[in-house]
Amino acid sequence: MSLRPSILDRYLLAELGQTFGFGLSAFALILAATQILAIGRLVSDQHAPLWAAIEVFLWDLPYIVSLTIPMALLLGTLLAIQRLSGESEITAMKAGGITFLRIVAPLLVAGLVMSFATLFLQEDIVPYANGQVAEIENTVIKHVSAFGRDLSDTTPLPGGGVQKTFATGYDGHAQALLNVTMIQYDAKSQPTMIAFADRAQFLANKWVMQNVSTYRFEASGDLTSAPKQPSMDVEIAEKPADIATRMANGDPQQMSRAALANSIRSGQLDDTEVAKYTTTYWEKLAQPFACFVFVLIAVPFGLRNQRGGGNTSLGFGLAVAIVFVYYVAATVFSYVGEALIGMAFVWAWMPNIIFTAIGASRLRKAAAV
Repeated sequence: MSLRPSILDRYLLAELGQTFGFGLSAFALILAATQILAIGRLVSDQHAPLWAAIEVFLWDLPYIVSLTIPMALLLGTLLAIQRLSGESEITAMKAGGITFLRIVAPLLVAGLVMSFATLFLQEDIVPYANGQVAEIENTVIKHVSAFGRDLSDTTPLPGGGVQKTFATGYDGHAQALLNVTMIQYDAKSQPTMIAFADRAQFLANKWVMQNVSTYRFEASGDLTSAPKQPSMDVEIAEKPADIATRMANGDPQQMSRAALANSIRSGQLDDTEVAKYTTTYWEKLAQPFACFVFVLIAVPFGLRNQRGGGNTSLGFGLAVAIVFVYYVAATVFSYVGEALIGMAFVWAWMPNIIFTAIGASRLRKAAAV
């Protein structure tokens, strides 16, 4: 059986592509409007450089896009089906012997593919972009050094000394501190060694500095350099989960599922935080699949009995109504999931399950006509 798209598949996907592009632009502009206002406030109130404010806006776009993709697919599918049914193209296809389910199959496949694409965007692109936003806001706009604010660590050393570690950034996906400076002090608070590294990565339950330049403070007061090392183990009290939690300011929505899992396993969260983080962990897996669910439910809702092209205002209003009901349900089940943490996985998927059941039922009835 050939997996090559047929002419029908390409036609349906082209139709969806046009309306999806419109929906993505419409919803993204709505969400971006608040960010544009924020740029004005950053420049006027905090006297931030215009280039920094614009850069913050650009790094916010991946998050905005990840939110709007499901809504854009919903609107795009509604408008595409409205046009095809309103101009009797679906009727003509069925008259040619093509079943209704076969007609809409490429749309459903597109919804599933976009679910995985949104999951990738949410887990791999958005956390990195959020880190860039935090770094720009802290070091450029708020004029706060990342050394002293979020990415510093003090670790006791044997003999009464301490080790202070600083970094300018954190790559949550790779679990790595960036541009690391490590200073060791003796019991008299005198520096004994300073080391610089491109990064310190958490590997095999320990921190490893990479491409390390080391300098030692001699008793005579001289500073001597040691040969550059490709790697060096270093003791840092905080684990990646602790750093990710601090950088997210305690908001699990800003963390990836990997960072959430590390925070939950760290044992440093109280019961309320464990419930919140666990629920968010499962919700972040379920929410991207709203792409498929919205396509499934949009197909039967988009069918029109009367002739005429798709009504954009009607489609937009219906899309907003469906999105509103979906996210209200998601919010309710989120609270239930936090209260009944043992079933958090089920409650996180419950909005998708309910809307899939509604969409499948209406789709089956539409296919039987």
